[in-house]
Amino acid sequence: MEDRIKIQELIAHFANSFDVKDWEGLQSCFTDVILSDYSDLRGTPPEKISVKEYVRLRREGLAPLKIQHLVSNYEIKFIDSVTATCRASMVVWRQTDKESFTTHCMYTFKVVAQGPEWKISEITQKVLWNEGTPSIYKGAKG
Repeated sequence: MEDRIKIQELIAHFANSFDVKDWEGLQSCFTDVILSDYSDLRGTPPEKISVKEYVRLRREGLAPLKIQHLVSNYEIKFIDSVTATCRASMVVWRQTDKESFTTHCMYTFKVVAQGPEWKISEITQKVLWNEGTPSIYKGAKG
């Protein structure tokens, strides 16, 4: 149970770091290189990317927006003692003073144990539906 709680806390820290724009905290959630798949939202293929580049792109894309991520419905499956997957439901609100863009989605995270901590090594977002004006977020396809 302790590892399940650590993984849930990791995913919550991931989401909360966006909302308070704690970019160092966000970076601490990941391995040095991750597989990132936001193809449903962005229309781009999955890619291996350094965590520094992943965070830089989010920092720049989200800088002008108010944001909130709510995450729940954790389904954690252990592959072995140092590898697991976590599927979770998420709603991501993005807001300017005049417009909003909301994504209702499922995330699948692959996490790996690095010493006593768990880190995200892969992240896949599957969009269930979007609402609002995607053009307020340069990371979204139109």
